[in-house]
Amino acid sequence: MRVASTITAGLGLAGLLAGGVSAATSPPKPASQTLSWGACSAGQKELIAAGAQCAKVTVPLDYADPGGRTIQLAISRVKAKSSERRGILLSNPGGPGGTGLAHTLALRPTLKDVADQYDLIGFDPRFLGESTPLTCGPAPRPAPPAPTTTPREDFEASVRAARDTARRCQQHGDNAALLPHASTRNVARDMDAIRAALGERKLSYYGVSYGADLGAVYTQLFPRRADRVVLDSSTDPAATQYELFQRSGAPAEAALATRVRADVRELLARAERHPIPVQGQRLNAPLLRMIFKQLVQHEEYGPQLAEVVGDLKKAAAGEGIEPGPALAGLLELLSSPELESSMVGGAIFMCGDGGWPAGGWPKNPATYWKNMQRSRTTQPVFGPYVNGMIAPCAFWKSEPREPGTKIGNDVPVLLLQARHDNNVPYEGALALHRRLTGSRLLTADIRSHGVYGRGNDGLTPVPCADRAVNTYLRDGELPAADLTCPKPEARS
Repeated sequence: MRVASTITAGLGLAGLLAGGVSAATSPPKPASQTLSWGACSAGQKELIAAGAQCAKVTVPLDYADPGGRTIQLAISRVKAKSSERRGILLSNPGGPGGTGLAHTLALRPTLKDVADQYDLIGFDPRFLGESTPLTCGPAPRPAPPAPTTTPREDFEASVRAARDTARRCQQHGDNAALLPHASTRNVARDMDAIRAALGERKLSYYGVSYGADLGAVYTQLFPRRADRVVLDSSTDPAATQYELFQRSGAPAEAALATRVRADVRELLARAERHPIPVQGQRLNAPLLRMIFKQLVQHEEYGPQLAEVVGDLKKAAAGEGIEPGPALAGLLELLSSPELESSMVGGAIFMCGDGGWPAGGWPKNPATYWKNMQRSRTTQPVFGPYVNGMIAPCAFWKSEPREPGTKIGNDVPVLLLQARHDNNVPYEGALALHRRLTGSRLLTADIRSHGVYGRGNDGLTPVPCADRAVNTYLRDGELPAADLTCPKPEARS
C-alpha cells in the first residue's frame, strides 16, 4: 500500500530564479569532484543485495553562494548491463519528504530489460535520509484523546501540534541555517549536480506524485539537460500546495462507496463527540478521516475499507475487538517513527517552497477553520481533513528564498495520470500538459494514485502504461498522440 502518500501528499511544484541567481542563466557550476564509490549502508538491504554502490556528492547549501557552506547528497548506483548503455536514470518517490536511495532500483521489475540500458541512480533529497539529514527536536509523547471532544477542540489541538512542530524544527541544532535552503528548486539543482558529478551530459528521470512535479521543475531549470522524462500523477502548476490539498476533497468524497458511506459518516459523527476506543487507544475524527483517505486512493483497497469500517463499528458499539489486518496495519503506521520522519520531511519542503509545487500555506489559523467548516456541506467526510492545518507552515519562522516555479517549455515529456485519482485530481495533469507543450499525456481509466509499476505494489498493473513508459525510455519514442489506456482486468 502506498499509504504514506496522502499524509505527506505529493502535490505541486514551481518558481523563478531569485536570491542572487539570474533567471536567464544557470546556477554557478559546482567544482568538479571525484566520487568515492563503496558499499551502501547496512540498512540499505535491497541495494546491497543488488550489488549497488553508494557515494556522496558534495553540493552548495546555497546555490547563490557556490563557494560557501556545502552539504552531502547520498546516491546509489546499479550499473547498466547492456552494451547499448543509454545513460543515467534518476527517480523520486514523492512526498515531499520521501527518501529515494533505493527507489530507482525498485522500478527494475517493471522496467525489465530497459533497466539494463541505464545506470540506475537513487538519491535521498537534501536533508532527508542519508543526505545531510535534518531532524527536529524530539516530539512530546502525544496525549491520548479525551473521552469527549468537539470539532473545535480537535482543531485547536492540531494548531498546538503545528506550532510545536515548527518550534521543534527551527530551534533544533543548526536547523535555522539549513531550513531556508530546503526547497524543491534546490532539490532540482541537486539533481543536476549529481548529473555533473557522474560526468553525464543529460539525465533521464521518473517521478511520481510530488516527484512528478519535481521533474517538471527540473525541465524548467535545466531544459537542455533533460533526456527522457516521465512524470506520473502530477498537479496544476498554477495552484499552491494548500489549494491542491483542497481540490482533492471532492474526488475523494466521490470515491467513497455507497455501501459504506452511511457507516463512515455515522462513525465520524460519533468520533467528533466521543473518540472511538480501539485496543487502549481512542481514535478521534481527524485520525479517522486520515485513515479513510488512505483507503479510497485505490480501487483495490475496497475490501480493506469495508473491513476497517466493520471493526470500527464494533468498537464504537462497545465491543472489545482485535483489529483486523487492515486496521492494525494503519494503527501501526500512525504510531511509527517512520511516519513522524516523513511528516517532518514533508513539512520542511512544504514550508520552504515559495509556491508550487509544495508551498503557499495560509498564515492565519482562522483561514483553515473557516474552510474546514465551509467544506462540510458538500464534503462531510474529507472536507475537514483536506482543508485543515496539515502542515505547520503558519508558524514557520524562515521565509522562502524564492517564489514558486512557473512552468512553460517544450521539453519532450511523458505524462501519466489516473482519470479518477483523488489525491492529485486529473485536471491538474491537464493543466501541466498544456504548459509542457512537448509532452504527451497517457490517461489510465482507473482510480489510483500512481500509474506506472502498480504491480510492484501488489496492485493491478496497467500494461498499456508500463509498455509506453518502457518504450519511451528504451527507444526515445513518445506516443504519437495523447492516449487512454483501458481499465485493466483485476487480478484473480
